[in-house]
Amino acid sequence: MLNQLSIGSLKVKCPIIQGGMGIGISKAGLASAVANQGGVGVISAAGLGMFQKTENRGVSMMNALKNEIRKARSMTKGILGVNIMVAMTNFKDLVKTAISEKIDIVFAGAGLPLDLPKYREAPSNTKLVPIISSARAAKIIMKKWWDRYKTLPDAFVLEGPKAGGHIGFKESQIDNPAYQLEALLPEVLKTVKSFESLRGKSIPVIAAGGIYTGKDIAKVLELGASGVQMGTRFVTTHECDADHAFKQSYINSKKSDMAIITSPVGLPGRAIQNTFLTSVKIGEKHPVSCPFDCIKTCGKKDAPYCISLALHNAQKGNLEKGFAFAGANAYKAEKIISVESLFSELIDQYEHAV
Repeated sequence: MLNQLSIGSLKVKCPIIQGGMGIGISKAGLASAVANQGGVGVISAAGLGMFQKTENRGVSMMNALKNEIRKARSMTKGILGVNIMVAMTNFKDLVKTAISEKIDIVFAGAGLPLDLPKYREAPSNTKLVPIISSARAAKIIMKKWWDRYKTLPDAFVLEGPKAGGHIGFKESQIDNPAYQLEALLPEVLKTVKSFESLRGKSIPVIAAGGIYTGKDIAKVLELGASGVQMGTRFVTTHECDADHAFKQSYINSKKSDMAIITSPVGLPGRAIQNTFLTSVKIGEKHPVSCPFDCIKTCGKKDAPYCISLALHNAQKGNLEKGFAFAGANAYKAEKIISVESLFSELIDQYEHAV
């Protein structure tokens, strides 16, 4: 009953996009498993190759992204994307690398990707999809892209404040009804529709942030979204690329553990409260020299910890020296299942809801 999602010439059989989760949570293993179920599997570029011992970490990260895309391609004939944060210091090189590897979709968030089209040269078929948190952001991007490049995004991902990881909202907005996904979606749809005539075809809006069940999917599709992006729900799958201890932290968590933190990169973030975050909150520091220089906005001189190292430790299962980013509904996880079983469950729940 779920309609396919069209992103330009791409036809996504099941309109579920797996959110890109950085520092090794969504790599080739998870992305290929999702693509094999008819969704869009997404590799996160954040952290790939960052922890390899090398004299040229920049080259290492490009090679790591190439290798991860090629590995995923060897495991699926489905649709694959790469999530690249605009705030990353090597954003341009990562985008160029992904496009040169003929990735199906580049998702770009954590900032406004105003110059993204200039990296896609003909005859590339890579689709460009900004991740936004407001109608205003959508309007700015569409106006800049049309004025500069005579093109528009192939789709948008609208991410609400219930998402995991870094959130594109002020802390005061996170629980404000006016900034919830259900309130933002109609505004974005209206703004996008006003630009669609320039392109002559529709620009789908994909809803994200706090979507956990098939019933949630039905709700946002009813509001006009063309598809959904889900990150948190895919963490507790066998195919997720994180350590078992990382996944288990979701299963062990309670609703009261869902915490909003102040990230060293200058944005609020949602994570699962643990002893590491408690130590940071009471003023303890976890000093480490910064060999990465990965995020433009990171206040590394005054930061109480290196966020890349903390997330890397967590991905490896060492949660005493790191923490797990998670969406608002992470505490609902009960067990680890396969991606195939998850898709079946979501589709059954959706059909029951409608």
